[in-house]
Amino acid sequence: MTGSHRRLWRLLALLFAFSLLAAACGGGDDDDAGDGTTDAGTQTADEDMADEEMADEEMADEAEPEDEGSIGGGITQEALEEDAAEDEEMAEEEMSDDMTAVNPDDFDLSTIDGIWELAAAQRQAIVDKLTAGIESGEWGVGDDGILRGPSGFEIDMNECPADWSDTTGITEDTIRIGQTTVKSGNLAAYGDITVGWENYYEYVNATGGVAGKDMVLISRDDGYVAAQTIEFIDELIESENVFALHTLGSPNTLAVYDQINDECIPQVMVATGHPAWGDPVNHPWTTGLQMSYSTEAILWGNWIKENLADELPVKVAGLVMDNDFGLAYELGFEAYAHANPDVVSEFIPVRHDPAAPTLTNEVTTIAAASPNVFISMTAGNPCLLAIQEVDASGLLDDLSVAFTPSVCKAVAAYMAPAGDSADDWWIVGGGVKDSTDPKHVDEPFISFLRSELADRGLDPEISLLGTGYYFAYPHTEAIRVAAELPGGLTRTNFILAARSLDIYHPLLLDGINFAADGAVDGYYVEGSDFSQYDAAEQTWDIVGDIVDVNGGSPNCAWDKDNGGCR
Repeated sequence: MTGSHRRLWRLLALLFAFSLLAAACGGGDDDDAGDGTTDAGTQTADEDMADEEMADEEMADEAEPEDEGSIGGGITQEALEEDAAEDEEMAEEEMSDDMTAVNPDDFDLSTIDGIWELAAAQRQAIVDKLTAGIESGEWGVGDDGILRGPSGFEIDMNECPADWSDTTGITEDTIRIGQTTVKSGNLAAYGDITVGWENYYEYVNATGGVAGKDMVLISRDDGYVAAQTIEFIDELIESENVFALHTLGSPNTLAVYDQINDECIPQVMVATGHPAWGDPVNHPWTTGLQMSYSTEAILWGNWIKENLADELPVKVAGLVMDNDFGLAYELGFEAYAHANPDVVSEFIPVRHDPAAPTLTNEVTTIAAASPNVFISMTAGNPCLLAIQEVDASGLLDDLSVAFTPSVCKAVAAYMAPAGDSADDWWIVGGGVKDSTDPKHVDEPFISFLRSELADRGLDPEISLLGTGYYFAYPHTEAIRVAAELPGGLTRTNFILAARSLDIYHPLLLDGINFAADGAVDGYYVEGSDFSQYDAAEQTWDIVGDIVDVNGGSPNCAWDKDNGGCR
């Protein structure tokens, strides 16, 4: 790792921390931000009284002049860079501490057999570590009813429902996983993720299953409607008796993750990059998987600073999906802009209805503001619409750069259908490989998954089928680890395994780590590529170095009422 890479690692970690703090302070100032949080809930009278008691203290804090470079006043990029340079040696030590005991370089990853051998070795290393802690009495469920794990991870099992069982959803022959997702409406394409996930399960089951049991995915289409998600989660818990749950979508997951944690049910590797999933203390049963949207927002800003130096500060417009998902992006970039006025002179968020059939009016509004940078902060079909509308409006000709979001990296679903309009668009891609990208189709794992899809009558040219493997692979690895721990496959062993994963993920670009660490690090993926789309070749071209800030993202206790991390 070069000195510049270490400095960037430290800088991004600090930027991330400050952006979350700034978002927590600033989120409540925007009335629309509060309204956009669909599952904010109703504030109780006691909470109102507590707010009143804190009012004088908050007013006093606001009355005090802010020092230049403070969080409230917007810390400057220069201050962060100076701190990053001073802490270069510390960053190097932190990175070396994160190295796994199993070295991937000892395995032939040019073959699928080599990938399976590495996976088995890494699983065994995790099993050995957790088993030693459980057998010593340090980890596992103690006599006091507290589940303990690595790096301070704890769950008070005394608060679980009286009828809770550690083995619900495990039958003699099956392991039942419940899922809510979207298979209809503007985001219907994401339904292919489930199809790909099920396809991976078919392979796993055909090769012996997990602990001799078949993996079963019980999926429900919530249409990306949070109220429907709530209904289906109740059904999956009460009628389907599932072992664990999985959800797709930020508003949908926010609507149910309190309930799922109260029910003490694993909700592992949800399909959303909202920063709220990095909360192993308050929501220990829920984990994300992909790069956090807050990290992505910071990386957009860093790209602008490094690549548009002659134009700074620039005016940035964001096309924002008007819900919890879009709000996470908006708050993240708003915080970056506030902290870096030398980079962003003005940030203009324009929101759109998630169900809108067209984005013409919103893009027209953005074009009238004459921004230098356009960032699409949306998902699903609106990603495609945004690319088409930006081109049709003539705005693209006047922009210095246009970004599409990481959640719309799929070439076949969102980029190729836009044709030449998508040419030269940029993405902070989260390090994920597209299984239809010509650059990757011959890699051993992608070749394997494409063959599995084709063998079962599915089209390997559908990008999001490969995304199903992206989620299913590490999720299954955590279940495999749990099955080998003392006591066998249980919900508590599964969450311990999920919070301890440190593995090679074959659908991540080289240089991107996949690891979590108990209560200390709640995010598996904290790195990204910077890529530009080539419409003629229908491929993403990586430009510059891969960035990985593994272990550098502070956990996030999300404030559902106001947005931002507490």
